[in-house]
Amino acid sequence: MTLLLSVIVTLQGIRWSNIIAHELGKEDPSEVVIDEVAGQLIALLWAPLRWPYILAAFILFRAFDIIKPPPIRQLEDLHGGLGIMMDDVGAGLMALAVLRIALHYNWL
Repeated sequence: MTLLLSVIVTLQGIRWSNIIAHELGKEDPSEVVIDEVAGQLIALLWAPLRWPYILAAFILFRAFDIIKPPPIRQLEDLHGGLGIMMDDVGAGLMALAVLRIALHYNWL
């Protein structure tokens, strides 16, 4: 269910953030937060539904979203709604990968 919701939020987020950015005349308006929702949903994919794992997914996503290591920073350069959404999708994917590795090796 989370995977389906992630896909829907991401696709609709691209569409609507593109419209909002155009209407506001801003490249990446702070008023658009659906990108954060999509990224966090992706970070939570296949995470056990217990608070330590949810907290770890949240912290990892926020860290990658703030630090923006390559290639996340480059995803911001994409045009319009795609650029608004893809950097957070990338941060969510990186958080998901780190969380899955941590779970595999029992680091959490």
